[in-house]
Amino acid sequence: MDQLHLSGDPEADQLLTEDPFALLIGMVLDQQIPLERAFSAPRDLRRRLGGELSPDSIAAMGPDELAAVFAERPALHRFPASNAERVQQLARTVVGQYAGDASRIWGEAQTGAELLKRVRALPGFGEQKAKIFIALLGKQLGVRPPGWREASRPFGEPGTYFSVADITSPESLAKVRAHKAQMKAAAKAAKAALA
Repeated sequence: MDQLHLSGDPEADQLLTEDPFALLIGMVLDQQIPLERAFSAPRDLRRRLGGELSPDSIAAMGPDELAAVFAERPALHRFPASNAERVQQLARTVVGQYAGDASRIWGEAQTGAELLKRVRALPGFGEQKAKIFIALLGKQLGVRPPGWREASRPFGEPGTYFSVADITSPESLAKVRAHKAQMKAAAKAAKAALA
């Protein structure tokens, strides 16, 4: 298994690489904040929880208690309360449907279509985020059930720099950011043309 390079911090990236639940948390938090912050947050959450990041313990916490942990400075997300709730829902899903083992979500999927259905059903994962996550699993972690590229299209295509699935170095991060800036500018221009 290759080492992920998403947070810019070796310790946080090691956790993402080794702990499937930490990786899911990072994906959930990767919205409305810099991606480095989203993907370093699982490490910070583990520290704040006394060195353990288990779906069982997070699922069992009081919602206000977990929200307070998320809100400690520096906050784990720009919107700590709502994201603490989302992470707790994710933990409860992993406990309830996968016996607390997040890797079963993708490890037991027989096809790309089944994998997309499983990931899409997770709290905090819309259609696009689910496809990006499948692309990340396939491109960087070797999780490639039949049809995974089709299920993750366009993010699973080789040679692209569309998303976190393509970030393996500071250079590739810069290419992904440039692509996103182009997409944002194109969307803004299209909106202006309609006005």
